[in-house]
Amino acid sequence: MSAPEINTAEKAVAQNSKMRDYAMFMKFRLASLVVLSAAIAFIACAEVLNWASLGWLVLGGFLVTGSSNGFNQIIERNLDGLMTRTQNRPLPQGRMSVMEAIILASITGIAGIAILWIFMNPLSGILGFLALLLYTFVYTPLKRITPFGVFVGAFPGAIPPLLGCVATTSGFGEIPLLGWILFAGQFMWQFPHFWAIAWVLDDDYKKAGFKMLPSAGGRDKGSAFQVLIYTLFLYPISLLPVMFHYSGTASAFVISACSLYFLYQAYQLYKECTIEAARRLMFGSFLYLPLVQLAVMIGK
Repeated sequence: MSAPEINTAEKAVAQNSKMRDYAMFMKFRLASLVVLSAAIAFIACAEVLNWASLGWLVLGGFLVTGSSNGFNQIIERNLDGLMTRTQNRPLPQGRMSVMEAIILASITGIAGIAILWIFMNPLSGILGFLALLLYTFVYTPLKRITPFGVFVGAFPGAIPPLLGCVATTSGFGEIPLLGWILFAGQFMWQFPHFWAIAWVLDDDYKKAGFKMLPSAGGRDKGSAFQVLIYTLFLYPISLLPVMFHYSGTASAFVISACSLYFLYQAYQLYKECTIEAARRLMFGSFLYLPLVQLAVMIGK
């Protein structure tokens, strides 16, 4: 291989590596899951589906979510280096400078909010900004202070479906009832979801001083009981779209099947109090939310 070919190959490898770091910095897979809930809500709320508007929503939502994840990593860069799960991220490893990270997170955040404001409506832009603000500057620092941080973090985490519904309106204070219902469901879902993750990663979280499990005893019956209770209340909240006639009998069946199995997984965690049971609940939570939201969308 000639010198120019070697240089070209090295540049390609470096570019690919940089793109991987950017994807890791913005948490590409997590951002995609978040944006999916906004897109499903948009389709469920829209009277006439506008594909161009859906595209702008996905792009704007992805940029705002990626920015929030990026600012989170900037603030926690030293703590990330302490945990096995996060120590290979670009900031702790020095593959990205703090200034580069700030510039990237700022540009994506501003661009995302601008897209939501201009191409959707002003209220969509405000909701995007509010989600970024709460996640970055309220939830992120609270994680080391109190388990109550999970409750605070559930608010920005539940904004995507609300945003998806608002994006179908004129945006002048008009929020569809279905948007509030989907917001409530995603809000309640986050407690068993995050607590299952926290149970699995509790040893790692303790290295950084994160207080994520609801009980002071950590992996105990107290935490497992709260997981069970929140999962129990998630079931009737998830059925609200059916109760308000946004979805039909088929959707109710799917939602009930998913909710009862999810509740069974939460009960198994309460019964066993093991990391394996928490891991099953964690993976169950990843499937539960999109399946239930898709059932509502298809039923609509």
